[in-house]
Amino acid sequence: MQLNNKKVVRAWYFFDWANSVYSLVITSTIFPIYYNKVTTVNGSDVVDFFGFEIVNSVLYSYALSFSFLIIAAILPLLTGIADYSGKKKMFMKLFTYAGGIACMSLFWFDAPEDVEFAIIASVIASISYSGSLVFYNSFLPEIVTFDRYDRVSARGFSFGYIGSVLLLVFNLLMIEQPTWFGIQSVQFATKFSFL
Repeated sequence: MQLNNKKVVRAWYFFDWANSVYSLVITSTIFPIYYNKVTTVNGSDVVDFFGFEIVNSVLYSYALSFSFLIIAAILPLLTGIADYSGKKKMFMKLFTYAGGIACMSLFWFDAPEDVEFAIIASVIASISYSGSLVFYNSFLPEIVTFDRYDRVSARGFSFGYIGSVLLLVFNLLMIEQPTWFGIQSVQFATKFSFL
């Protein structure tokens, strides 16, 4: 691959633009609030998770912590694959598609009875997001020369922030004013933001 190719570098930026949205919209803002609202019934925040009763916010924290433990365990393996397998693009696609599908599946979470489904999808999305980043980051030395690493990396990071904030603002506007977008319910607008 030719180094410093503007088209390739731009594609690398826009992967961050699209991928970073997960951290802001799903992990830290819209989904956690929606999750708590769906799983709190008649003032009770206790959910039944595979037969165990647990507080909804504690369950979500445990689920994310579990996903981070899995990520920590598999990162050395993924890094080795990224460095030596010659199949970076395939693995980046695999993790990206798995994360995208898991994220989109959250659209169907709308009742406390679906909490297992939502937690499993959240864990898969979290692992997939982090897995895709291993392969995304490993492409940097293959697309630019060493003297451009810092600038290109910083610009990709900036694109990620810009993309995340723009989508968050759009989603919040859609949730606050769903009728502006032809949507009748706040719940549907919120779920639509997971797509």
